[in-house]
This record gives sequence, structure tokens and C-alpha cells, in this order.
Amino acid sequence: SVGANWVYAWWNNDVKHRFWRIYGGDAECRYWFSPQHRKRSALCGHHVGIYGQMLTYDMEWGGRGYLGDRWSWGAGLSYGYSLPIGRQFNIDFTLGVGYLNGDYMKYHPEDNCYVWESTRNRKWFGPTKAEISLVWYIGGRNEQKGGAQ
Repeated sequence: SVGANWVYAWWNNDVKHRFWRIYGGDAECRYWFSPQHRKRSALCGHHVGIYGQMLTYDMEWGGRGYLGDRWSWGAGLSYGYSLPIGRQFNIDFTLGVGYLNGDYMKYHPEDNCYVWESTRNRKWFGPTKAEISLVWYIGGRNEQKGGAQ
């Protein structure tokens, strides 16, 4: 299967500059392991995949901020399990490990301004994806039917 996700979150909770902004997305190709000896629905059970992602962020905690204002990119391998919870719904759990690269700026808030400290490059290898999704099959699930031949 092929899928694409988009994330857009923007908080400010202004107790002296508390901030969190992130947006971006990913595209993924998945291979599904469906045992042939069981009567199962398509797109259920274990899956592995390969994905690519792009994102920007602005995170600030306790007077120190990190702004990835230009696009950061990443790629990796994923593993997951999709659990059917009804005729039209699944819950999908996915974890991904890969590489993430991008420039970011360190800053600190001072007198209602953001003071730039330095620009750095982040190169990260490790967990880059954690996902819990509610999957809705529009029109119902296409169940595999029939006997063994």
C-alpha cells in the first residue's frame, strides 16, 4: 500500500513565550504480511515500510528555543501492526527508524524579542516516526472470502 500523512500543529500558551510549532508530512510504501491460512481482511496485521519525510518546527522550553524554519528532511524504515476494531475501522501502530537532516537556529526570548544565538546543522540517526492512526475504510472493508483451493 501507499500512504501520505500531513501534520499541522500550532500552540502558544503564552506563559512567558511557551511555544510549539510543527508542520510537515511523509509518504510511505508498505508491504503487508497476511497469512494465507487465515480468513483475514486486507491491510490488517503486521507491515513494514520505507518512508520519506519533510518538516519544519519551532520548539521553546524554559527560555531556550530551536527554530527549524527551513525544511528538514528524513528517510527511514518502519514496522507496524494494524488492528481491526470494526467493519470499517482499524487502529494502526507504527514506529520508524531512520536519518533526519536539517539546519536550525538556537535562540532565547529576551524583552519580548527572540535573540538569535547560532545556526547549526542537525544530523540524526534514530527514531524518526511514531504513529497511532485511526483508519476508516469508506464503504466498509473488502473481506477475503472463499475456501482453500
